[in-house]
Amino acid sequence: MSRSIAATASAAVVKAIDLGITVATAESLTAGLVAATLADTPGASGMLQGGVVAYQNSVKSNVLGVPGELLESLGSVDGQVAAAMADGARTACGADFGVATTGVAGPEPHDGKPVGTVFIGIATAAGAKSFEYAFSGSRAEIRVGACAAALERLLEGLEDLDYRQ
Repeated sequence: MSRSIAATASAAVVKAIDLGITVATAESLTAGLVAATLADTPGASGMLQGGVVAYQNSVKSNVLGVPGELLESLGSVDGQVAAAMADGARTACGADFGVATTGVAGPEPHDGKPVGTVFIGIATAAGAKSFEYAFSGSRAEIRVGACAAALERLLEGLEDLDYRQ
């Protein structure tokens, strides 16, 4: 990453506020790290609506509205699941933009996916998409990498919205 996590979070907060965009998070492997990093930024209350820590599939389904069939057929570590989580966070929190993380921090593979596999989902009213990453390192390093990637995708998504306006 070209800038620090704090700098990326700060840039995302400033951009969201400038655009009048609210943001919500849905986090599995990062367990609230993305929301906490945004909240560490002065002014975050002007854009951060809330977040859901959805470690278990039941929370992904019952709170975020991820289809149970999707979780059963693909498992929780999947791009479609990440996109659905992001859209679910956006909807549940009444935000304009949702960002989600799901993946395998280790120490063991999960849902047939190797340690370090991460999917970041982003969603707006126009739709949702996901991005796949392969990180290496310790459990903590993978979680921090996923947080950094989520913040980068959030900032890129906000910049795309700004470009379209």
